[in-house]
Amino acid sequence: MSHDAIEAFRDSARDYLSRSNTISRLRALRSSDTGFDRQAWQEIANSGWPALLIPEDDGGMGLGLREMAAIAEEVGQHLLPEPYLAVAVQAATALSRSPRGALRSLLLEQLATGELIAGLAWQEKLGQMTTDDISTTATAAADGWVLNGVKRFVLPGTGADGWIVLAKHNAKPLLCWVPAGTQGLGVTTQRCVDGSVMADLTLNQVPVAATHVLAQDYGALLAVADANDFTRVIQSAELLGVMRRALAVTIEYLNTRKQFGRAIGSFQALKHRTVDAYVQVELSSASLNEVLGLLEQGGAASTLSSRVKARCAHAALMVTRMAIQFHGAMGYTDECDIGLYYKRAMQLSSWLGNVDAHRARYLKEAPPEQKASDESSAHDFPRDADWENMPEADFRKMLRAFYAKNYPEHMRNVPRRLHWNEIKDWYMTLSKQGWVAPAWPKQFGGMGLPPAKMIAYVEEQEEYGVARAPDMGIVMIGPLLIQRGTPEQQQKFLPKIIAGEHIWCQGYSEPGAGSDLASLRTEAIQDGNEFVVNGQKIWTTLAQDATHMFTLVRTDKEAKKQSGISFLLIDLKTPGITIRKIKDIGGHEEFCEVFLDNVRVPAENLVGQMNEGWTIAKALLGFERIFLGSPKQSRYALSQLNSLAVHQGLFSDPLFAAQYAELAIDVSDLVAAYTHFADIVKRGEVLPPSVSLLKIWATDTYQRICTLLVEAAQEHGCTGYTKDFGPAGLDVPAIMFNAIPSTIYGGSTEIQKEIISKNVLRLPD
Repeated sequence: MSHDAIEAFRDSARDYLSRSNTISRLRALRSSDTGFDRQAWQEIANSGWPALLIPEDDGGMGLGLREMAAIAEEVGQHLLPEPYLAVAVQAATALSRSPRGALRSLLLEQLATGELIAGLAWQEKLGQMTTDDISTTATAAADGWVLNGVKRFVLPGTGADGWIVLAKHNAKPLLCWVPAGTQGLGVTTQRCVDGSVMADLTLNQVPVAATHVLAQDYGALLAVADANDFTRVIQSAELLGVMRRALAVTIEYLNTRKQFGRAIGSFQALKHRTVDAYVQVELSSASLNEVLGLLEQGGAASTLSSRVKARCAHAALMVTRMAIQFHGAMGYTDECDIGLYYKRAMQLSSWLGNVDAHRARYLKEAPPEQKASDESSAHDFPRDADWENMPEADFRKMLRAFYAKNYPEHMRNVPRRLHWNEIKDWYMTLSKQGWVAPAWPKQFGGMGLPPAKMIAYVEEQEEYGVARAPDMGIVMIGPLLIQRGTPEQQQKFLPKIIAGEHIWCQGYSEPGAGSDLASLRTEAIQDGNEFVVNGQKIWTTLAQDATHMFTLVRTDKEAKKQSGISFLLIDLKTPGITIRKIKDIGGHEEFCEVFLDNVRVPAENLVGQMNEGWTIAKALLGFERIFLGSPKQSRYALSQLNSLAVHQGLFSDPLFAAQYAELAIDVSDLVAAYTHFADIVKRGEVLPPSVSLLKIWATDTYQRICTLLVEAAQEHGCTGYTKDFGPAGLDVPAIMFNAIPSTIYGGSTEIQKEIISKNVLRLPD
């Protein structure tokens, strides 16, 4: 179904729920016997919700989980009291997956019209996740079966017309229809925190006619498994709606509630925690969208449902707890609606498996990632081709084959930035092939890749473990000169970047300024046809290997900070320049300090107009911004952690397994979020400010993986390269040291949070 059709379902659900006073009804129904209103359920049935997942041949709409998920998000935002999950998803799926028969057809028809409210009774133990251990027995009788046993945590409880009950005869599963009020059937209710009513069913010699058996053997188990897993996916969509609304209400409160004469949303501690909540919401959305897509392609429902349930349950509980905290004492009162969202999150997160249970299930069932083979029958690689029309699969295969043939094996996945002398040969290999500048137009010596192929190019490099060369000339100054440089600047600089004759570094940060580039003090005073530059730059990556530096300088002290900055190109052989290497925490000389003392720079090296440097600097973010949040580092670190864990037998430790499972899901959802933004680039659209969430989550995840790696390595967490962890060995401290600055470079985590709080969440300054 098209995006517009899905949105039509969402709009229709929003319209109905907005008119049905759901929260007022929820409050009123909390003390009722059933926790829901039968008349309201009939109105829901008239809207078609219970029929949505029922096949058309059985009187339903024959639609899918994506349509139901769109409705569920709105349900989460409006806190519908009626048991649509248990009836329209769980029971409807169990019946739809059962073999055809007269009773099945009748029940589905009545379910679709709203005449029947039914539940699925399968669970028997606290925390049960599968049907592997069912104790309820079915004993053969003259006219059918007799059931004995107990079913727990059944929804809906009171108010249901009957239940679909899972039992077994010896080892043979049976799925039976048991109407409410059947002789021997006892119902004990338990009220949930959100006002809904669960039931424990006691079956004591309950008679079941032979015609009331819906499914047998493997078909019975499959019907229940699909019903539960599909319900978990739609639960996740409802949880997403819950957290979206809780966050929106909280942001509104932060913008209006004042303390100390200011809106509390201007307090940095609250702003940054709100951004953390926003990141969780967006990760949940990306995870749900990807899971729905994979299910449509036939993906394993058990693995995928656990992944998305674990993410959304964790996120919803975090967001709603934070929302109560930010509302202060009022948030803890029953009259404040925000507590209702927390209670719904609690109910949804607990029913059908909590966060820990689903993380454990995901780890158990998720298959190892299948990496594409590097082998290829190709021996010759084209310098130029119609990249636009080359199938992406062929393009990726070509790249993998090229790397396998040309890239040095010992340089794969190196845990540090390489110096020019170490990686020069590889740079020149790419240059000779014509592939060193994939994003540049062909007339300037590049490949001219369209956005989709550019994404593939970078992803394949990362997947193969290709080290990053000193590439500021390729990814930053080259594209800038192509866009804004003069023809003379383009002719002077671009060919030498391609040829590896000019190696560039970036001169932005200064002592005392850091990420606050508007506070820079390096000054350039025009003297005829030259600028005289004085000042100091710091954290200049690999400046000792560079021949040139592009830099921001202050050219007007009287103008506003951002308005008095210009953009200059400086030859580092110019007299007056001193470069001091700085060792990082791992002992590598990656950063430098650059001193400029009366350095004379030709005026023709000014890029753009005078005092236009701030605009130009922001333009440099452009396309490469997305790669700051690439999953590359996290995937690599997780693979190293996995190798260590397998070699050391750590997966037998429940604590380690739980920690690893959480990180594995974090990486999967990072990939999902990255894919979302990559699709924006592929469509040729401008990346929104929300892309900063990628950088926040990618670097946080990377550091948490590396932290567990250090802990898991025990004594080797403080030693260097060792082969105690298998033939490939592992340098645990080096990987950790590489992770530490990831939250700083490219705009620190705190800066990224400020970007989101201001430009996405619209919180006050």
